[in-house]
Amino acid sequence: MRARLVHYARLLVSSFILFIAVVTTLFFLLELAPGDPIQALVGDVPLSDELRERLTVVYGLDRPVFERYLTYLGNVLTGNLGYSVGTNNEPVLDIIMSRAGKTLALAVPAFVISTTGGIVLGSIAARTRKRWLDGGISALAVGLFSVPNFWLGMLLILTFSITLGWLPTQGSAPFGQSGIDWRYAILPIITMASTELAYKTRIMRSSMIESLGQDFIDTARSKGLTSAQILWRHALPNALLPMVTVAGYSLGFIFAGSALVERVFGWPGMGLLFIDSIDRQNNMVVLGIVIVLTITIIVVNILTDVVYGIVDPRLRAQFSPKNKKEVAA
Repeated sequence: MRARLVHYARLLVSSFILFIAVVTTLFFLLELAPGDPIQALVGDVPLSDELRERLTVVYGLDRPVFERYLTYLGNVLTGNLGYSVGTNNEPVLDIIMSRAGKTLALAVPAFVISTTGGIVLGSIAARTRKRWLDGGISALAVGLFSVPNFWLGMLLILTFSITLGWLPTQGSAPFGQSGIDWRYAILPIITMASTELAYKTRIMRSSMIESLGQDFIDTARSKGLTSAQILWRHALPNALLPMVTVAGYSLGFIFAGSALVERVFGWPGMGLLFIDSIDRQNNMVVLGIVIVLTITIIVVNILTDVVYGIVDPRLRAQFSPKNKKEVAA
């Protein structure tokens, strides 16, 4: 138990160091980025020297960059992500949270579909190895993994929205209405899930093939169990262990890929806010979104490590007192 607590303590410390490194790197990269945030604030209109100086003081851009960095880092550690550069001067965290629900509405179904579909398709491909069904599933996985999600999104719009007229193209609800109409979410969810589905299918196929070659599978066959019983009751639980890690990391990739997907479908989530903030040089919002995503990914990775330690008996044995005594002997 003590060894496991030490392991998790080290994991938390390393995650905190990673978080600080991400915040620091992005802050200085945005400072070095070309452009004039004050001019971007007022738009394409003439800007007098007096107004420029006043706005520079208001937004703290007159202070040394390292002083602004320390101030910002201290605010972030206390939960304050700053204020958006603009006339509304809204808190960045409030702006992000107002969009986070829309992104989660796409990311969570895409995660469930890609994980469940990857497990099922990968298991079937492994069971029918070197047959036509395995070849078809593998070809589909390679194809989906090779296609950029923004291109797939445009192809789906062209097919199901423009040509067939079955589904809407842009937004999350009909014009003038708030909330989410799930007809608008179908194509973005499919687009977000496609790449992860292909990757998880390939991982699950390899893991299942390895599991089906273990000695306990021969024992199960000798007991007269059917192929379906051997596959789902014995081989699948052992083959799922690598999927725990893959599924955890994939959630971060889904969030990261949401920006392009939301841009293609005009979905008003965090991804579209991120791209718009870059266009407007609203550095505080850009930093805030990256920080929220970084925290989300770090938390998911920690939970993945905890879950893997619970479900994998080899790791439980590694941290057990009995195993420590045997190693010491």
